[in-house]
Amino acid sequence: MKTLKNIMALAIMVLITLNCKNEVKPEVKTVDVASETSKTLDPNANYTKAEFKIDGMTCEIGCAKTIEKKIAKMEGVKSAKVDFDRKLAMVEYNDAKVTTTSLEETVTKVADIYKVSDMKSVDDFSTGKKCADDCKKECCADKTEVEKKACAEDCKKACCAQKA
Repeated sequence: MKTLKNIMALAIMVLITLNCKNEVKPEVKTVDVASETSKTLDPNANYTKAEFKIDGMTCEIGCAKTIEKKIAKMEGVKSAKVDFDRKLAMVEYNDAKVTTTSLEETVTKVADIYKVSDMKSVDDFSTGKKCADDCKKECCADKTEVEKKACAEDCKKACCAQKA
C-alpha cells in the first residue's frame, strides 16, 4: 500500500511538472497603422486653416484627443490639433474635399455633448500667447534683443505680468 501511494505521488508530481510551466509567451498583436500614415495629400490642393471652439469637452485624453483623431482621419485633412485648455480646434484641410459643415458634423458625431462655435478661417493658428505677444510689440518696439527682454520684464501691463 505504501508503494502504491509513492507511485501515485510520483505520477502526480510528474504531471504537475510537465503541465505547469511558468513560461509566459508574449502575445503579438498586429495593429494596422497604414491607413493613418499613408494618407495621400494633394500638393496642388488649396489648403485652408480653420479654428473653432468646441464646448462640452470634459477631459484632455478622452475628449480632446478623440476629437482630434476623428478630424485627422477625415479625407482631405492635412493636420488637426485640439487644445483642451483653450477648447479650441485648429484644422488645416483641402477645401475641395472638406467643408466647415463636415468638420462640425465630425465633431458632433463623436458625442452629442460637443458643440462647435466660432468657426473661422485663419491665416495662421493662434498660439495662446497673443496678449503677451501684443504687449511685447507695444512696449518693446524699436529696441535691441537685450532691451526687448528687459522691456518685457519691466512691462506694467496686466498681460505681461501673467507671462502668458
